[in-house]
Amino acid sequence: MLPMSSSRLEDFGLASDEAARLGSDAAVRIRTFRLITVLAQRLRTLMDAQLRPDGLTTQQAALITIIDTLGAPTLTQAARELGTTHQNTRQIASALERKGFLHFTEDEHDARIRRLRTTSKSHDYWRQRSMADQQRVLDWFSGLTEEESRTLFDLLLRLHEGVRRTSSLNAATQ
Repeated sequence: MLPMSSSRLEDFGLASDEAARLGSDAAVRIRTFRLITVLAQRLRTLMDAQLRPDGLTTQQAALITIIDTLGAPTLTQAARELGTTHQNTRQIASALERKGFLHFTEDEHDARIRRLRTTSKSHDYWRQRSMADQQRVLDWFSGLTEEESRTLFDLLLRLHEGVRRTSSLNAATQ
């Protein structure tokens, strides 16, 4: 995506005059955003390679995680959490339904509302994969100490909440 030597990573796409104009705090935040974007794409590519033999994608795994975390979300709720459109989430969910990993059910209080639920096939599949996948992720994070991992998690969680909050505010004002 952005071929750079490690000596260029600290610049991460910001020219020195641009960084000077922004100020050091803003420049670090912009560089951090760019790094997270590139890193997220790289991690997604690596996980896609892990899942490919079973005909799954990282996006499908993310949707399953969201469904299991939220219980039985609607497509709209799942799309919001996945950070994508309702239509894209519907396509991902439909593919997972065809593969037997989830099904659509009627809401128990309002038959017009359809909810997503994972299946026992999904639970069995992820339970069987879990150890190997977890070890791969641990390998990717092996350059961090336990304390650094905790700090990174806490900071990314705060960032996630801030992004959710500001994106909700922006959506409300549009």
